[in-house]
Amino acid sequence: MRATPVDQGTPRAEGPPLRILLTGIDGSGKSTAACRLTRAITESGGAAVMLRTPAGRRTMNGWWAALSWTPHPRVLDVLETALRVINVLLNEARLRRFEGVAVLDRGLQCQLALREARGLPRGILLPWLQRVLPAPDVVAHFDLPVDVALARIRARGTDRESHQDLTALVSGYRRLPEYATFMLIDADRPAEDVLGDLLALTGWGGRSHLPDDTLARH
Repeated sequence: MRATPVDQGTPRAEGPPLRILLTGIDGSGKSTAACRLTRAITESGGAAVMLRTPAGRRTMNGWWAALSWTPHPRVLDVLETALRVINVLLNEARLRRFEGVAVLDRGLQCQLALREARGLPRGILLPWLQRVLPAPDVVAHFDLPVDVALARIRARGTDRESHQDLTALVSGYRRLPEYATFMLIDADRPAEDVLGDLLALTGWGGRSHLPDDTLARH
């Protein structure tokens, strides 16, 4: 997987879409940043589309809470993986004729991190899909303290997460073999600073706050 920032000042105008994948724990601000990045590029005259790749965890967690029952982690993984894979394939179909920046809110890497967090093996299907499907040009991983993420989740009041589960997911991401190629985004900052980093990574300018060695390390 190639996870290098795009050349500054030379936004892609035609050809295959530039894929930027946003990953991170719940509450890290991925979806909000994806919307802002897409809007910033289009308002600058570029072509951008935001595509979500959910696994239905929020909806399913609501079901389990209503039933006062939690399925086995393997059952959860099967359900989530099926939905995630369907969304990935649908997104790829949507991108077949698209030229511009594809902002991907979550991806297969997120499900693999969940497997790590739950102590499950990587399996065969997801790594195979990673090999055969177009790889992201940039993976921007939102790094945020668990306590801050929990406070954000409580404030929005639409779902619930535990400190234990989020901590396990942080470790799950860090244990991924591909984690070393991720571009780490400090998500505990003003939204404008985060947006500046993302714009810089996609080649659409912006004011990057990433260290110079981070932008050049690949």
